[in-house]
Amino acid sequence: MKIRKLSASVYAGLTGLSMAMALTPSVYAQEADTTDADPSLERIAVVGARGAPRSVTSSPVPVDVLTAEDMEGVAFSDMNDVMMTLVPSYSLSRQPISDGGTFIRPATLRGLPTDKTLVLVNSKRRHRAALVQIGGSGTQGPDLATIPTAAIGSVEVLRDGAAAQYGSDAIAGVINFQLKNNTEGGSLTAEVGQYYEGDGDQIVISGNKGFALGDDGFLSISAEYTDSEATFRGEQYCESWFCVTDQSDEYIAAAIANANDVHGSDEVQPWGQPNSSGTRIFFNSGYTISDAVELYAFGNYSESEGDGSFFYRYPGNGTIEDIRLEDGSVWSPSEFFPGGFTPRFFGDITDYSLVGGLKGMSGAWTYDISGRYGSNEIEYTLKNTINPSMGNLSPTSFNPGSLTNEELQFQADFTYDLAEYILAFGVSYLDESYDIAGGEESSYEAGPYASADPWGFCNDDGTATAAGSAISGLDCADSGDPVYTVVGVGSNGFPGYSPEFSGEYTRDSYAVYGDISGDVTDDIFMQAALRYEDYSDFGSELVYKVAGIYQITSEIAIRSSYGTGFRAPTPGQQGTTNVSTRLPNGFPVATGLFPASSAVAQALGASDLAPEKSTNFTLGMTGDFGDFTLTVDYYNIDLEDRLNAISTLDVSSDPNAEDPEDYQRYLSLANAGVSGAESIGGVFYFQNAFDTKTEGLDVVGTYSMQSDMGDTTITASFNYNKTTLEDDPQNFYNAEDEFDLENGTPDIRGVMSVKHSYEDWMVVARMNYYGEYENAANSDLIITQKFDPQVLFDLEATYHISENLSLTAGARNLFDEYPDAGSEEMGETCCGRIYRSDSIVDWQGGYYYTKLAFTF
Repeated sequence: MKIRKLSASVYAGLTGLSMAMALTPSVYAQEADTTDADPSLERIAVVGARGAPRSVTSSPVPVDVLTAEDMEGVAFSDMNDVMMTLVPSYSLSRQPISDGGTFIRPATLRGLPTDKTLVLVNSKRRHRAALVQIGGSGTQGPDLATIPTAAIGSVEVLRDGAAAQYGSDAIAGVINFQLKNNTEGGSLTAEVGQYYEGDGDQIVISGNKGFALGDDGFLSISAEYTDSEATFRGEQYCESWFCVTDQSDEYIAAAIANANDVHGSDEVQPWGQPNSSGTRIFFNSGYTISDAVELYAFGNYSESEGDGSFFYRYPGNGTIEDIRLEDGSVWSPSEFFPGGFTPRFFGDITDYSLVGGLKGMSGAWTYDISGRYGSNEIEYTLKNTINPSMGNLSPTSFNPGSLTNEELQFQADFTYDLAEYILAFGVSYLDESYDIAGGEESSYEAGPYASADPWGFCNDDGTATAAGSAISGLDCADSGDPVYTVVGVGSNGFPGYSPEFSGEYTRDSYAVYGDISGDVTDDIFMQAALRYEDYSDFGSELVYKVAGIYQITSEIAIRSSYGTGFRAPTPGQQGTTNVSTRLPNGFPVATGLFPASSAVAQALGASDLAPEKSTNFTLGMTGDFGDFTLTVDYYNIDLEDRLNAISTLDVSSDPNAEDPEDYQRYLSLANAGVSGAESIGGVFYFQNAFDTKTEGLDVVGTYSMQSDMGDTTITASFNYNKTTLEDDPQNFYNAEDEFDLENGTPDIRGVMSVKHSYEDWMVVARMNYYGEYENAANSDLIITQKFDPQVLFDLEATYHISENLSLTAGARNLFDEYPDAGSEEMGETCCGRIYRSDSIVDWQGGYYYTKLAFTF
C-alpha cells in the first residue's frame, strides 16, 4: 500500500496545489475543522512536498501543523508571541531600547534570524518589514505582528532548509499561514487582561465573517484591534556616576514630573514593554469559474503605533552641558529640562498587501498564475529631547524620517501528474525597493555648537578676541570654559536621516525551478528539487535538495534530507544607515551604522556584501501508533559568509588618543563629510563576517485519548539548538560578541500542553521550559553570568455557556516567575534595569485575562 495516499477523489482535487500553488480553500478548511473535532485524526500539511498534501508523520521533512484552536488557546495578540509559545524552535526577545526594534521585534527559527525563514500567506511569499534590525544579524524579515490570529485557519511550520523548493530566505525553514475561507458564519471575541503588577492593561477585539459570493465563491473578512499599555519592571536611576535620589529636592521633583508626563512612571528610565496599539484587517476570497478554474485574491491592511524610551540624560553626561551662546552668556539644556530628560521614541507602522491569481486543472496539468504587491512603512517621531548642537534654538520634538519596503512579484507554477510521480516547475520575477526618506532638517542639522568656539570669542593662543573681550566670565585660557564645549549633532537619541544617507535602493531577480516527487516503491517516497535564481545585484546561483522517507513498518518510518541554500542581502541591509545614542557606563556615545558599500564604511575597512550560502542536512524518524504520534529529527545547518554587524569600532577626535586607530577612524568620517563626526564615538557596518554551524534536535510527541470523563490531548515538544563559529572572526568580532553568539540564548527549549474537554468545559494547561544560558561582561571573559533554567506555567479554562457563546479565564506565567536578575558586575543592572532586557525568557511576570467569544 502506498504511504498515506489520500483517496483518489481527494487526490484529484488537490494534485499540485502545494506550497507554490495554494491548496483549494474549501478542502483545506475541512481538514482543519476535522482535526479540531477529533484530535485522533492526522494533521495534514501542504509544505515540504509537492503533489498531494501529506500527514505530519509521512512527510519527508519535519513539519508542525497548528490549528486555529491551538492559536486561540494562547493568551497573546502578537503572532510572534503565539508562534514562540507553540513552536519551541521559534524564539523571540523584547528589546525596550533598540530603536525600531522596540516596535518590530527580531525572532529566530532554529537559532537563525527570521530573514533566513521564508514566510508565506496562503502559500505566497509575504513581504518584508521596513525595519532592518540595528546590530547583530541585521535581520529584515516579515513582521508577523501584522497578521491577526482571527484571520488564520492553520499554520504550517516546515523545520528544514527549502531554498531549492521555495526560494531565497528558506534556509532555516518555512512558515505558511493559511487564511480562513468560510462562506458563512463568523466569530467575535473580546479579551481583557492585566499583569499581576497592575500594569500592562490589554484589550483585544477580533472577529471574522464569511460571505458567499453566489453559489461558487467565498469572501472571508477578519479584523483585530489591540491596545496594550506599558509595563514598568525597573527601579530608579541610581548609579555611581549619577543618582537621581542624591540630587536636590527641586531636581528630584522636576525629574519625576517629567518622567510621569512623558512615560507615566516615577522612574526616569523605564524598563518594560512599550505602549502599543493597532488595527489589522485581512480578507481572503475565491471564485470558481468552472469545475477546473478558480480566481482568488487575498490581502491585508494594518496600522499600528508604539512608543518607548531611550536612556536618561542627566547634567554633565555630554548632552546636558554648559555652552556659550552668541551673546556670550552661558546656557544649558537644563533650562528646558531641569530634571534631565529621557527621549521618547514613536513608531507608526502601515502595512498592506494584495495578492491575486488564477489557478486550475486541465487533464493531468495544473497551473497557478499569480501576482502580488506588498508594502511596509515605519515613520518615526522623537519627542522630549533636543538637538544639542542647536543650543537654545533647538526644538524638543522631531521627525527623523521614515523607512519603506516594497515588493512586486509575478509567478507562474505548473504541475504534471505522472501517475506515480508529480512533476512541478515554474518561473518567478521579483522587484524590490527600500526607501530611506529624509527627516526634517532640525533632526540632522549640525548646529553651531557641534564645534568649539563657534562665535570666535577666543584666539588660538588662549587669549580673547575683540568680540570675546566684552564677555564677562570668559576664560579662553581654560579648556573647560563653556566656549570650548562640543556637543552632539541631530535629534538626541535618534538623529534624522540626512540627504547624504537618504535614498532608494532597488533590485530585481528572477527564478526558475523544477521539482519531482513520488513513491519509488510501496514503502519509499522521494523528492528532488533544483532552483536557479539570478539577482541584478548579486549574480546567479543554482541550489538543490533531495529528501525521502522510508516506511519501515506501518507505524515507523525514517526520513532524511540534504540541500543547499542561497540568500542575497536585502536592499535594506545594503542601504540602511543609523546614528543612535548608546550609553556604555552611563555616558552617551553616538554610534554610527553605515552601509558596507558606502565611502565611509569602505574607508573604515568594509567590503561589499556578498550572498550567504548554506548546506542543510536532516535525519529523523516518525512513529504513528494510533493515539500516539512521535517525530524525532536531527538537523545540521552550515552557513557560509553569514551576514552580521561587526563589533563596534571606537572613534576619537583626539589626535593623541590611546589607540591611534581611533583617531584615524575619525579622520575617515570627517573626510567623508559625515555631519557631526566630532561627536561620533563608535562605528560599525554589516559584513559577511564568519561561518557558523547550527545543529540540534527536535522531538514532538502527541497522545490523544477519549473516555467517559472527556477527551484529552497531550502534546510535548522539545528543541535542542547550538550554534558555533566555524572560523576565526577576530577581524570583525571581539571576544565578548563571540561568546554571546555561542552562549547567549538557551540551548534547550521545551513546551508541554494538556488539553481536556468534558461536556461544556475545556481546560488547557501548558508548561514552557527554557534551559540555562550565559553572557559575558566584556572581551576579557573574566566576568560572565550564567542564568538558571526557567519554567513557566499557563492555565486556561473555558465554559461553553451555549452552543454559540463561551467564557474563558486564564493566567499566563501562572506562578509569576521571573528570570535571574542581572549581575551588577555584568552591568546588566545599569540605569535602573533589573533583568537582562533582551532575554528571550519573559521578564514581565504573571498575566491574567478573561475572554468572551461568540460564534454564529
